[in-house]
Amino acid sequence: MRPDEPKPGPLGNAEEPAHVPSVAEEVRRVLIGKPRDLKDPNVFHKLSLMAFLAWVGLGADGLSSSSYGPDEAFRALPGHEYLAFYLTIMIAITVGVISFCYTLVVEHFPSGGGGFVVASQLLGPVAGVVSGSALVVDYVLTITVSICSGVDAILSSLPLAWQAYKVPLDVAALVVLLVLNLRGIKESIKILVPIFMVFVVTHLLLVGYGILAHASVMPQVLHQTHASLKADIGKMGFVAVLLLFLRSYSLGAGTYTGIEAVSNGVQILKEPRVATAKRTMLYMALSLIFTAGGIIFCYLLWNASPVVGKTMNAVLLERVFSSWTLGGWQVGAWIVILTLLSEGALLFVAAQTGFIDGPRVLANMAMDSWIPHRFANLSERLVSQNGIMVMGISSALLVLYTRGNVSFLVVLYSINVFVTFTLTETGMWRFWFTHRKTEKQWLRNLSVHSVGWMLCVSILVVICFEKFKEGGWLTLFITSSFIVMCLLVKRHYSSVRNEIAQLDAVFEQLPDGGRPAGEAKIDAHQPVAALLVSGYGGLGVHSLLSVQRLFPGTFKNVLFLSVGAVDSGAFKGTHQLEALASNTESNLQRYVNLAQRLGINAEYRYRIATDVVEEAEHICLEVGKQYPRVVFFLGKLIFAHERLSHRFLHNDTAFAIQRRLQFSGMQTVVLPIRMRI
Repeated sequence: MRPDEPKPGPLGNAEEPAHVPSVAEEVRRVLIGKPRDLKDPNVFHKLSLMAFLAWVGLGADGLSSSSYGPDEAFRALPGHEYLAFYLTIMIAITVGVISFCYTLVVEHFPSGGGGFVVASQLLGPVAGVVSGSALVVDYVLTITVSICSGVDAILSSLPLAWQAYKVPLDVAALVVLLVLNLRGIKESIKILVPIFMVFVVTHLLLVGYGILAHASVMPQVLHQTHASLKADIGKMGFVAVLLLFLRSYSLGAGTYTGIEAVSNGVQILKEPRVATAKRTMLYMALSLIFTAGGIIFCYLLWNASPVVGKTMNAVLLERVFSSWTLGGWQVGAWIVILTLLSEGALLFVAAQTGFIDGPRVLANMAMDSWIPHRFANLSERLVSQNGIMVMGISSALLVLYTRGNVSFLVVLYSINVFVTFTLTETGMWRFWFTHRKTEKQWLRNLSVHSVGWMLCVSILVVICFEKFKEGGWLTLFITSSFIVMCLLVKRHYSSVRNEIAQLDAVFEQLPDGGRPAGEAKIDAHQPVAALLVSGYGGLGVHSLLSVQRLFPGTFKNVLFLSVGAVDSGAFKGTHQLEALASNTESNLQRYVNLAQRLGINAEYRYRIATDVVEEAEHICLEVGKQYPRVVFFLGKLIFAHERLSHRFLHNDTAFAIQRRLQFSGMQTVVLPIRMRI
């Protein structure tokens, strides 16, 4: 580097000239917000969530499932409603067991990742891609089910004629949430906190009063429940009653969706993350047991029954509060409306889980090369913008295809949830069994995961059997198709990696080593070749030698430029950013050492950013002002058999930078790097 130049800071960013935003950029910033500052040492603290906000952002999915899970379960018991009492007990047991299982997952995988990471590391890459694919579809359905159920809850308080506007309202709510999430996780959650609290208060009132109002007749209710059970067993047989109960229990599996969200989102929690995650999990489990279990028990106590155009919760609310008056005013109707509105609004909050965790699963899969690498990129607001857009668009397509039919969507949703649950429990069971000789608490943990595995498998089998022809086939087809796509993407990236490895081997014997004494600086008055490179390897060395071969004796001065990309893998803390900067600088130094040993004057520049193209343009324009005779060179993979899919699998960075620089009057050359595949 030249001594008179601005030295890169801790994150590799030199002082930049003021940038005047365009009209499009101004509109974008109004909607999404200003870019985050990576140099701010408190950026992670500002974005991370404490347990309460995590309960809102990640736990809302589980808590809001009380709006449709108990509903679906109770509707499966016509003529046998007394079984709702036993369903209440099973809800408490299931939520408690699965929550505790995922608490153990968080302890074992403190960096987060949830089902995809657990299955990948404990069962192998094939199980990992199955779990990851199911999770991605699961989170698309989280968004879809939550929004459609939310609109249903709100429409339950309006005249039946409003049902005609259901799908447009679904899409409108989806668009609003999409924009909120493009602004950032913490901002979107803070906006929705009041909604969450109204839901908690109104449902605390509903369940609390609903049960206490029948406290005096509770012995009779329990006696009648026991008598009805004996009568049904005598008439139908124990097995038939058990199958009826298991069917209702399984069809209410939507109640347990969202429990895994905390383990998937550990990265966004405040330090100490494991303790915050466990506290969040506890809040979510207790609130879900109270709300979902209390609601289905209240269905039984208040003799609630299905009504066309209304959710079961709406029916229950009307029975509980319709007679409430205050000073002659009918306040009960307003309580019903407020509760339904809060229920619908919380379901919109629950869609946040899909927008928060879905892109994180995509990013994890992208870093393992199961899907295009661009899904690991972060936007200037430090969110996985590509993942958020894909989740939103996919959800919109499902809304339009299903016309917002919640009963149909819950079936699709539950199958994918329990595929992931089952694989996670299988992986954790295998881990504790394998390490039974070295882990002190292996028996306790193995027992818990065994119970969790049995619950998850039983629910998954019953749902697939009962609902295969009623929509189960569709989610299995979508998930299977996604898995096949992932396998094809992985095969392509593996082929490219093998080609690059061969290229690296060719240049292994080139001279390299420490910086020689009396290093030669770049002569600013002579032609300068500015090479944009990434990590040190055969691709960059190939570009350096190609420049010398194509322009013999012309470029005796080479400037290596690099932009360290902050993706989901690097954005986990300040120390990761510092490590990224250090690694980027180390790779550039190796290029400089190599060039100098080849008799070429060499220096380097680098930046750390989320948008590689934009940052590369900025650094190149600065270099162009300093070196008037500079020519920029970029490498681009060229395939023997070019396919449309290559545009999605490999970014168009080289051509994008070339277009920007040439428009600014900079000479730019793209060097082809041939791939035989």
